Amino acid sequence: MAMRGLTVFIADIRNCRVRELEEKRINKEMANIRTKFKDGNLSGYDKKKYVCKLLYMYILGWDIDFGHMEAVNLISSTKYSEKQIGYLGITLLMHENSDLVRLVVNSIRKDLDDNNEIHNCLALHAIANIGGREMAESLASDVHRLLVSPNSKSFVKKKAALTMLRLFRKHPDVIPAPDWAERITNIIDDYDLGVCLSVTSLITALAQQYPEAFMLAIPKAIMRLHKVIVERDFSADYVYYKIPIPWLQVKLLRLLQYFPPTEDPNMSEMLHNVLQTIINNSQETPRNVQHNNAQNAILFEAINLAIHLDCESDIVRQATNILARFILSKETNVRYLGLETMAHLAAVTDELDEIKKHEETIILSLRDKDISVRRRGLDLLYSMCDVSNAKTIVSELIRYLHIADYALREEMVLKIAIMTEKYATEHSWYVDVILQLISSAGDHVGEEVWYRVVQIVTNHENLQEYSAKMVLHYMRSPHCHENMLKVGGYILGEYGHLIANLPGASPIEQFNTLHARFGLCSLATRALLLSTYIKFINLFPEIKGAILAVFNQYRHVLDAELQQRACEYMAIATMPTDDLLQTVCEEMPQFPERESALLSRLNEKTGQTEDKRTWNIGGKDSNEKTPANLLAATKERNENGSVDDLVNSVSNTSISAAGGENGAAGGENGAGASANGSAPSAPATPAAKAGLTWKDQLAPGYENWYNRLRDGTDGILYEDSILQIGIKSEYHGHLGRLAIYFGNKTHTQLNSFAVSVEAPEGLVVANSHTLATSIGPSTQIQQLYSLECQQIVTEVPLIRISYQAGSTQSIYLKLPVLMSRFIEPIQLSSADFFGRWKQIGGAPREVQEIIKVPGRIELERARSILVNHRLGICENVDPKPGNFVATGVFNTSLSGKVGCLLRLEPNHETNMYRLTIRTTSDVVSKHLKEILHTALLYRPASSTR
Repeated sequence: MAMRGLTVFIADIRNCRVRELEEKRINKEMANIRTKFKDGNLSGYDKKKYVCKLLYMYILGWDIDFGHMEAVNLISSTKYSEKQIGYLGITLLMHENSDLVRLVVNSIRKDLDDNNEIHNCLALHAIANIGGREMAESLASDVHRLLVSPNSKSFVKKKAALTMLRLFRKHPDVIPAPDWAERITNIIDDYDLGVCLSVTSLITALAQQYPEAFMLAIPKAIMRLHKVIVERDFSADYVYYKIPIPWLQVKLLRLLQYFPPTEDPNMSEMLHNVLQTIINNSQETPRNVQHNNAQNAILFEAINLAIHLDCESDIVRQATNILARFILSKETNVRYLGLETMAHLAAVTDELDEIKKHEETIILSLRDKDISVRRRGLDLLYSMCDVSNAKTIVSELIRYLHIADYALREEMVLKIAIMTEKYATEHSWYVDVILQLISSAGDHVGEEVWYRVVQIVTNHENLQEYSAKMVLHYMRSPHCHENMLKVGGYILGEYGHLIANLPGASPIEQFNTLHARFGLCSLATRALLLSTYIKFINLFPEIKGAILAVFNQYRHVLDAELQQRACEYMAIATMPTDDLLQTVCEEMPQFPERESALLSRLNEKTGQTEDKRTWNIGGKDSNEKTPANLLAATKERNENGSVDDLVNSVSNTSISAAGGENGAAGGENGAGASANGSAPSAPATPAAKAGLTWKDQLAPGYENWYNRLRDGTDGILYEDSILQIGIKSEYHGHLGRLAIYFGNKTHTQLNSFAVSVEAPEGLVVANSHTLATSIGPSTQIQQLYSLECQQIVTEVPLIRISYQAGSTQSIYLKLPVLMSRFIEPIQLSSADFFGRWKQIGGAPREVQEIIKVPGRIELERARSILVNHRLGICENVDPKPGNFVATGVFNTSLSGKVGCLLRLEPNHETNMYRLTIRTTSDVVSKHLKEILHTALLYRPASSTR
């Protein structure tokens, strides 16, 4: 041992000596290079040589604080070797936040514009490796140009696609993906399979955030798969162990899982042939390991796609038999993939009988030597659990919990708790399982678990006595966990009186059982138990003395929380009367029904990779919010409902050059979004304003269109020689829906089409899907918005429409979403109306105005205005015939409701109205008066143009 230690000591000395010599040599060389750089007049070759030396020293681990500018200068060289070292230098020595990055942006752009493909590639490498926001904002459009240009070489396109993927992953808001969707998607048809592979990786990432914009990738991906797999149309250069380009097959099959099933019967049949061919090919005996791996990769992705399309199809039934064979495989990777794919099937199907046949094999996978296989087995058991097998699966998992890996235990506890709650047929079984879980794996039981137990016991009266008895039993075990003490403290404090007459459960025994472990608990648990003790005084006055002694002791502890509780509880318990004690210690009310926090906690523990999951672990209800299902639900919403019926009824209607109100209606399903590319159902946000605010940029003459729509729900909002914009709306309570139609009146396509909405405070405007970025000649697209009035709103939202027609055109308009849209009409009798009229009283809740109208007074028009502004006209209420009395309730989601009462008294001799409004809000009174004042004064022109 002594010799061995001496040998190590000598080796350490030798290493230190070598390090000293190396440092000395490095410092000498760096000083020489620094001198050369200061002297200047270096040739390109010398610059390249010294920068190479610096890079070598940097790779060895030495800090380099000079030479950056020389590397930047080398980028501008016309010689490839010097330019290459320059790019290598900035890639290694600079990071994305470096101040020198902006110095190289112009040089990189110049190389991107160069006709030399090698220079293009060097520039793309630098962009992908540095990848800062400033570089992305400046050069993303240049990278896109190289990607879609028909003149770019294949290897440049591949690098451009992967560079854009890198930029999108780092700064997704910088890439205007919806605008570029069509041209990027077309590259799937490229003759070079390598380009197709690279762009498929890019589209897979983009489609996860902008699924609507990339819907046209569905037929292209299916046709490419059909060519490669069925028609065997591929280059021999891309055959890997007798399998044509397996990487592309896998990526295309995965891409299709982010979209709902295609509705085109031809595409559906083509895709069915592809999947059936893959299943048939999987029966071939693998020639070697590489062939087997590639074949299995394609097979499993094909099965996942088949499950996604239709989990009851013949292909899935064939796949189920294959999976049953795979989960018994001796190869770990195959077992892993078999369990994962079977979990996918269990998560989306209603019929679990075929999977249940293999329940014993799946339970045995929990004892596999590989932890990743054990984890997949747990996922599968969780997904396949239902009422019929819940007790078996839960009991097996609890038995396995004692020997499970610590990395798995918390996840297992969550899944056991969820399954027990979800599939319990007896409340007593639920309590037994959860208490057993807390007792045996308390360290891994999160707060969400025992919180949920408390909620369920509180909400089920028939469970309270049994829960109190069982929790007292578990607390008497020698190894009672602190979480059990928390549950016991709450349940006994609320329901301990239900078992007070049982043997061994008297009040003093309950108190002694809890207090025996009081000194060993954390401060938070002690605080909870003090609250339990004050409830004991209310329930069991006979043990008041023992509890007061505890309060008195803890009045003087250092912890402020415990001291405050003890002092307050002591004061309440020693009052002359028990009135306050009984009020404070009233039994807890039932908790409101809500989604279990356990599911949220479990979803947090499910890690995401670069790509979003196409399915979630769990039953069918856990997969309602997968990307494809959300997209399908959005599409279904757009095809249903009264506003949407109008969309469908006039879908694809041509726009006449003359326009017309009927021409404004119509649309194209699958279009719509705000210009900023926000995700579906996200509130629309304002676009960037240049100089002036949107209010100051409203389109000339917009008032004519806007005023016509103030008193109606549908019609034309704007029209010029290029564009026609129409709307249709409906409202109920504080919610509304707005459909906006954009029609191209020209015979050329409108490109870069974008829409943004700026909503006033208190009004939430959310778009339903991503808007198409172009409008074909004489066609329409439509966008749906959901509206929510959260507070009193005194302004209307603004909309900005921009498009390319020779040059960039922008139109700013007001949307006729007035405060009165959120009024619900009501009917009152004469006594009720005047009774409430007097209750509201005068100013400031009352406003009155004399309105002189142009021309004659028209009573039918006045009645129509009140009705269109959603006020209910009460007949025979005003004692004077001819006067209008109207009522309504203005609705908001956060600020409550505002009652609105109105009297409109016409004077035919003077052509005047006296408008009197009383509401329970002075702001509503004032703004409603302004709305009706404008409506009564407005006289539409005889012509609609």
